[in-house]
Amino acid sequence: TIFYWGNTTCLEVPLESGRKVIVDAGTGIRRLGEQFQASGDPVDIHLLITHIHWDHVLGFPFFAPIFDPATKIIIDGYPTCMKGLRYTFDNKMGDGFFPVRFDDLKATIDYLDEIQQKPLRIDGAVIDTIPINHPQGGFGYRFQENDTKVVFITDNELTQKGKKTVHEKECVRFCEGADVLIHDAQYTPDEISDRKGWGHSDYLSAVNLGIAASVSRLILFHHDPTRKDPEVTAIKKACDNHVSSSGVKMEVEAAVEETEITL
Repeated sequence: TIFYWGNTTCLEVPLESGRKVIVDAGTGIRRLGEQFQASGDPVDIHLLITHIHWDHVLGFPFFAPIFDPATKIIIDGYPTCMKGLRYTFDNKMGDGFFPVRFDDLKATIDYLDEIQQKPLRIDGAVIDTIPINHPQGGFGYRFQENDTKVVFITDNELTQKGKKTVHEKECVRFCEGADVLIHDAQYTPDEISDRKGWGHSDYLSAVNLGIAASVSRLILFHHDPTRKDPEVTAIKKACDNHVSSSGVKMEVEAAVEETEITL
């Protein structure tokens, strides 16, 4: 699209302390790396990975700060996250997917492996996880700092049923009272019936989650790659109408690249 843009998942969450937490290393992280370099400040970040499907890790080799010895990156997230990031460079057989091997990167990269056991505490912020309904699994994240709560859940099928799935009630509890909920809304209600088990939600399910959880602001995320700008805008309008008819107050936005939210 021209207005919403089309890079894949990468979210920056600056904490009050100045520490930056990045979620996912999709193609959007390349542009973020350029912004970091332009600032002239050393890059010292936490990188959390939701899951290791290509659209969430493929940008990491193009994140310019990894080639700078001054860069420090602490990685955590879904248990397979380090394997996924390594595989964007080379696999177990030593075959190269990128001209530079992962072990030859100049940055200091450490794997924390903590958030899957307990909430991760970074300065004054607490980050919790929730499993997502998506093939091969993954995590959604909740950031809490002082009285502010931001929830990021992408690649999650809210209506998926089964013994190993996360039910909607669990999602409601996880998102309860969030200032901002960023949730997968890839499909329309008409499209979702033919895409059961694909691990994505329709926009009405995302809106209903926001309403049930008393969320202040919902951002529709993970637009379908075939969607054109007017179609995304029409989805946003349909969500506005649904919220209005429900008699609740909740802002709805369709995610636009490089949008900054101040809380």
